[in-house]
Amino acid sequence: MNELAKNLNDTLGPALKFFSARGRRIYFPYGGILGQGAEAKKCAVNATIGMAFEDDGSALVLPSFAKRISLDKSAFLYAGSFGMPALREAWRTKMIEKNPSLAGKTFSNPVVTNALTHALRVAAELFADEESEVVVPDLFWDNYELLFKEAVGAPMRFFNTFSGGAFDTAAMKEALAAPGARKILILNFPNNPTGYTASIEDARRIVAAVKDAADSGKEIVVILDDAYFGLVYEEGIHGESLFAEFSDLSENVLAVKCDGTTKEDYAWGIRVGFITFAMKGATPEMLKALESKAAGDVRSSISNVNSVGQRLALAAFADPAYESEKRGKYEVLKARYDIIRKVLAEHPEYGEAFEPMPFNSGYFMCVKPKGIDAEAVRRRLIEHYSTGTIVLSGLLRIAFSAVSSSSIPSLFGNVAAAVNDLRA
Repeated sequence: MNELAKNLNDTLGPALKFFSARGRRIYFPYGGILGQGAEAKKCAVNATIGMAFEDDGSALVLPSFAKRISLDKSAFLYAGSFGMPALREAWRTKMIEKNPSLAGKTFSNPVVTNALTHALRVAAELFADEESEVVVPDLFWDNYELLFKEAVGAPMRFFNTFSGGAFDTAAMKEALAAPGARKILILNFPNNPTGYTASIEDARRIVAAVKDAADSGKEIVVILDDAYFGLVYEEGIHGESLFAEFSDLSENVLAVKCDGTTKEDYAWGIRVGFITFAMKGATPEMLKALESKAAGDVRSSISNVNSVGQRLALAAFADPAYESEKRGKYEVLKARYDIIRKVLAEHPEYGEAFEPMPFNSGYFMCVKPKGIDAEAVRRRLIEHYSTGTIVLSGLLRIAFSAVSSSSIPSLFGNVAAAVNDLRA
């Protein structure tokens, strides 16, 4: 094992138990090209970095690229494997603004990733392997299987998502209690595919169940997939990330927050995400070591996240209109959600064709066709109603985020008609 990895592992102390064998070997190469380059940063003549500069010191870039963005030429330079320091600080500040319960709590600085999927991949490589078990609701984003099962070989245990219209915490608790000391629990609120966010009571029970499992000796990495954070449309819903509760819950719980601009800021293509860590009793040195492990993993895969996307995000956060613009886009989605509720209430006969799953937030909602295979309904919708949906876990996922308000009534009418056609 590289000496730098050994040093990080020593610094991690009690947090090391959460790491996979691969994660223990990862390190950030402080003494390599990057470290030597950092030492020479203030030199009058600096021949260390693999970028090209004009004689005046500005980035040597093609005008055909540069003229198409309004950012200065520094947007063409490397941003570093940890990400732009100013962006990391800005996102940390926004995390606290959006999650007031985080104020005064100890957690790492975010490390920039290539959007949220990459943050999950970093978490998978650091913590998941054949010796751990990934615990996830049975209604989940299908990419989890690629990230955790296929890519790093971790077995997966699924538990029932809903019971009585609420999150099935009892099923989750049972899954955590299954044999095996090291568990990786993935919680995704608002949930993809169902569009469900934990109620305040759900959240209380979830945290208590994890605490009980940790107190029994389970070593639990709780990954908070906060892709759709903030898109909550009902009262009585837990509006903050559960990262705050898990950040100091137990020395047997490592909280990992994966988030980003993709859905939160309606910026799907710029690919800017973050991974942040917290644990009860974590020292500043331990948190820095966690950041270095994450940055080392970034370095080993993509080197660093694109600078243009990071600078766009930073510029947007500083714009005085940012918050009001974001609220305006939220209201667009909230209005579509309200139309769905109205359509379902006005058409009780749809209940004979399909059952809506619990939903209160996010981009999606799901329906369960009654007595008919969901895949057959999906195909019928495409072939006879020019309507596209997704089938996941026997449900039809409806992305109302992508449907105009005026098309929502016909969308649900089409779903009911397709089910009835197949019955006939």
